[in-house]
Formats: sequence, C-alpha cells, structure tokens
Amino acid sequence: MATTWRIDPVGPLQGDVMVRGSKNAVTKHMVAALLSDQPCIVQNCPEIGEIEITRGMLESLGCEVEVDDDMVTTDARGLFSGQVPGSYGGLNRIPILMLGPLLHRLGEAYVPMVGGDRIGTRPVDFHVAALTAMGAEVLATPEGIEAKATSLHGARIRLPYPSVGATETILLTAVLAEGRTIIENAATEPEVIELGLYLQRMGARLELRPDRRFVIEGVERLEGAEHSLQGDRIEAFSYLAAGLATGGRVRVFGCPQGRLVTAISTLHRMGVRFEITDYYLAAEAPDGLRSLAAQTDTHPGLMTDWQSPLVLLFTQANGMSVMHETVYEGRFPYVKALNTMGAEIELFDSCLGGRDCRFADSAALHSAVVKGPTPLHGAEITVPDIRGGFAYVIAAAAAEGGSVLHDVHHLERGYHRPLEAFAQLGLQIDRVTEPD
Repeated sequence: MATTWRIDPVGPLQGDVMVRGSKNAVTKHMVAALLSDQPCIVQNCPEIGEIEITRGMLESLGCEVEVDDDMVTTDARGLFSGQVPGSYGGLNRIPILMLGPLLHRLGEAYVPMVGGDRIGTRPVDFHVAALTAMGAEVLATPEGIEAKATSLHGARIRLPYPSVGATETILLTAVLAEGRTIIENAATEPEVIELGLYLQRMGARLELRPDRRFVIEGVERLEGAEHSLQGDRIEAFSYLAAGLATGGRVRVFGCPQGRLVTAISTLHRMGVRFEITDYYLAAEAPDGLRSLAAQTDTHPGLMTDWQSPLVLLFTQANGMSVMHETVYEGRFPYVKALNTMGAEIELFDSCLGGRDCRFADSAALHSAVVKGPTPLHGAEITVPDIRGGFAYVIAAAAAEGGSVLHDVHHLERGYHRPLEAFAQLGLQIDRVTEPD
C-alpha cells in the first residue's frame, strides 16, 4: 500500500520538537556489532524504516536484533552467513559497510549493490580500493560485491575525496586488521566521529590527528558496548527551517548546539534570531529573511543534507539567493516541483556562489539561483527522496491552499515520526493509505 499525506497550511508553525539520534549514525553502529561476539546496544534511536531494513539484513546473516522503543540491541554471536540477500540491493548504502566486518568474522562476504536516494553519483570505487589495499580480493559487478580474505592488514590509504561512507568502511575494517592503518583526507563529520568513539568503547585503538587523518592500530578482538546517540543535526535544522519559512518559531530539543554551528551562522546571515540554551535551540525571523549566497561542503562546511530546506527558505527571502552544491551533483531533483508550486528557481551547470568545485567541467546542474520572496501554492507532488521530501512538506506548510504528497515512505524511512512532529507544530496533516 502506498502512503500519501494531505497537508492544509494553517499559518506560522509554532511549538517544540524533540529529535532523536541520527539516521546516518544508528545503522552504522548496528553494523559495528558484527565486529564483536558480545551484544552491542545503541540508545536514543529514531523510529525509522532504515533501522528495520538494516535489522532484516543482520538477521538474515544470523544476528539477533531487538528493537525496544529507542534502544536497539544487536547480538552477532550467531553469525553464520556472509551473504546479504539480493533482495536488499538498492535499498540503502549499509551493505557495503558490512564487508570488512564479515571478512574478519568469516573470511568471505557478498553484498548486493548499494542504493539510497538518487542524489548523484556515489561510486563504490573508494571502498573497493581500500579493502584491496588491506589484503582483500574484491570483485564488483553490477549486481553486487564479492570479497575474500584469509587475513586483513593495515595500510596507508589516501581518499581522493573525504567520503563519509569510505571513511566508515575503512574504520570498520581497520580496527581488527593486523598492524596500523592511516586514513588520509578522511571525512570528519560528527556521525563519523561518533562511530569512531563507539568503536573505541568496544576496545578499538584509534585517534584523529590534524589534517583529516585517522590512525588505527588493529586489535585482536572487540567487546560489546553501549552508547546513546547524539541528536540528528539534519532533522534539527529542517524543523527550524519549517518554522522560519512559515513565519513562525520552532524550538528543537535533543540536538546540541555544537552540531549546528555552521547552520546557525548561515541562518544568522539571513537575519534569523536564535535563542540557544543547554536544552534547546529556537529560531525566528521577525524582520523577514535576507537573501544569501552559500555552498555546501564537507564538514565543517554547510552540510549537503541542509541544502533543500535552505533552498526552500531562499524562496521566502528578500532578493536573489544562490546555492552551490559541491558534494552531490544530482541534489536538485526536488526543484521542479517547487517551481510548480510558485517558486522561481533556475539551475546552472556553473559553479556559482563560491569557488570552482569538482563538478566545474561537467554538465551537472549543481548551482541554483532563487528569486524571493515568491508566494507558494498547494500542489500534488511525488516525493523523490528523503531530504527533498522534507522541503516539500515545508513548502506545503508555507503555501496557499492544500497539497498532496505521494511516496512519503521516503520521509518515514529517514525521520522520526515526522507526521506527528508536524502535527504538534500545528500543521493540519493527515496520512492516507492508497492502493499501489
């Protein structure tokens, strides 16, 4: 059955939202449990489809996974298979992260080809090259990746780009590899650091050095561990943006200020006022929003997952704004629908609003020029991906007239009870289940 939301705007969104741990963190912690023969616990987990997908993969390998409200316990003592069923292919990017742990435990592994949101090229080359450098025999086909290794050893690996997924693959492999592994040009996003800290709790020996370098000394075994996830910075920013786009004020609990430093400074430049405490952040723009030129980047730059709600904010700001996407070249599929709702957004293949990026000589439409403010009107829309889908909800909340959003399973896969959260902010929103 397909799930649809019907949204009727009610004016400014006001109220409180409590965010839980990050989608981009919880599933990686579940994979880390494959490295131990003791139960591993993660708390403050969101209620999202990604957990259930990852749970199914792990259980197919012989693991036991228990989900109890916000706590996920993964026990890999019963692991008997390194073959992730092909039915999980294309659902998300978790399977490739399992390769290193499965090689340590079983000596061979097969995972179906990864998937996830259609936001641009996300090749597996970095992962394959890293595993090969550490002693694995890897064969990648359009259907999946097969790997074998009698043992894995440390290596010095320099990533061509600070890829989050590739950095996580190396961390998950290096902690039990013989000898020292050095990751140069590593990703340092908070979710990567959080995974590293969890591995350290399990007994891994690793440190983060200057200039994006991880140094990992392999150990013989890892223990079980317990960790409470930090709040989801993507979700926190998105709800703050929802309040701002509708002329309201939203308070977000559960996400520390340190995870939103760049987001806060960016919104400050748009004229946003903040109230920041140890418990919550609140944002409002009583004098309206100013235009801005911004570009996404790797951490600590402007997060690519903040891009779509920020572009939506641009449609309500005074003047011409520019967004230059430098992380994923296909991050603007949601723009067409926003334009049908009354936005005036034009895409370019040039690097606008910042320095030239790695897509400078490509035909990728990776810069957006946004005219604002423009009145939005309701529409019937099919959600293309998680982050773009959230921008549609914000647009529907700020529009004149009702909207219908189809394929909202993307949103429910990546956000903790988003319909309930928006309803608490005063939005008139209803779930309708329709035949596929």
